[in-house]
Amino acid sequence: MNFTGQTIWITGASSGIGRALAGKFGAAGAKLILSGRDEARLNQVAEEVDARTLILPFEVRDEAARTSAIEQAIAWTGNVDVFVNNAGISQRSQAINTPMQVYNDIIDIDLLAPIALTQALLPNMVERGSGKLIFMSSIAGKVGVPLRTAYCAAKHGLIGYADALRGELSNKGVDVHVVAPGSVATDVSRNALNAEGEKRGVSDRAIDNGIPADEAAEEIIAGVAAGQREIIVARGFELAMGEMRRTSDQLFDQVAAMVADGYIEKMEAQD
Repeated sequence: MNFTGQTIWITGASSGIGRALAGKFGAAGAKLILSGRDEARLNQVAEEVDARTLILPFEVRDEAARTSAIEQAIAWTGNVDVFVNNAGISQRSQAINTPMQVYNDIIDIDLLAPIALTQALLPNMVERGSGKLIFMSSIAGKVGVPLRTAYCAAKHGLIGYADALRGELSNKGVDVHVVAPGSVATDVSRNALNAEGEKRGVSDRAIDNGIPADEAAEEIIAGVAAGQREIIVARGFELAMGEMRRTSDQLFDQVAAMVADGYIEKMEAQD
């Protein structure tokens, strides 16, 4: 787990898993770009980590802010070696009670923003022929969970994008990792949107008793360092659900073999 000298950009870095990842990556020798909406909290994280840091606050749904952030991130050291798409928001409301605006907000934050940021970073990584993209999905991105229809839709979609992207990049030196955490002791449930589109304000017992964020971060980084393409971070029945819906390495290898055999070129030649 030696990331010495690498530039690692983490969105949603002000709390929870993002904050824990910043500490672990910093301890592993990385230079850190820390993003989120709360600049004061990002500065607190920067003071905690043993690393050179760039504070880059922005709203992920703001296209102009995303563009500016990408430019600043690349300009800081000339490249981004590892990009952690961690910013997100959850949900606690029945579909029948939930207006479309809540769906729009959650899908914008949890799916479209990570795709937009990744799309903007891809040319830099592909040109260099190296890089790692880490997508923070969820067990709810593998299994449909009640009270989370918007969240599940976004997180399932994120896995679909990441898996397809992995195939396209399999011969370009850029690795794609999907992380599917179960209950981790963070504020994710407290900050989840209710049917009114407001923060729920209370936590779940399962979350409060979940995996410590530092422990989850260690598992994620170990999985990335080991080259795992799908990293499930869960315990008990959540782990069992994730394993039941785990995408096999054999399938990942099959898709990579298709690309190596010229699948993309053959398809594009038909256009």
